[in-house]
Amino acid sequence: MATTKKTTVAKKPVIKKPAAAAKTAAKKEDPKKAALAKKPVTKPDAAKKPAKAKPARKPSAAFMKPLQPDAALAAVIGNKPLPRTEITSKIWAYIKKNNLQDSKNKRMINADDKLKVVFGGKKQVSMFDMTKLVSGHIS
Repeated sequence: MATTKKTTVAKKPVIKKPAAAAKTAAKKEDPKKAALAKKPVTKPDAAKKPAKAKPARKPSAAFMKPLQPDAALAAVIGNKPLPRTEITSKIWAYIKKNNLQDSKNKRMINADDKLKVVFGGKKQVSMFDMTKLVSGHIS
């Protein structure tokens, strides 16, 4: 008897596609099914709950603390202690009432005699520097 040798054939390794790659391939093949799958399921209007009303935001206690303006600032906004927010509002009301905002560059404020003292003798101040200069006149 003759012996025959069995030859084994090497199998090619099977490469499995990742699940994400398989999904993208499926989407490319049938875009209508993919579009239908993306639509969110909507509930009837009667089943919708009304949105909860958010409570009003409370201002920070530091901003609402009344501060006493010094004599130079009191000439512009008054002598009563006011919160920082009210001080800024009153200064802006004074600026608009007396037309002190620069007509070409609205960010700049032209100081009159009362504001010149508050602004440290400067004729013109930007609105961003104004708050810094005003904070030196309150305690």
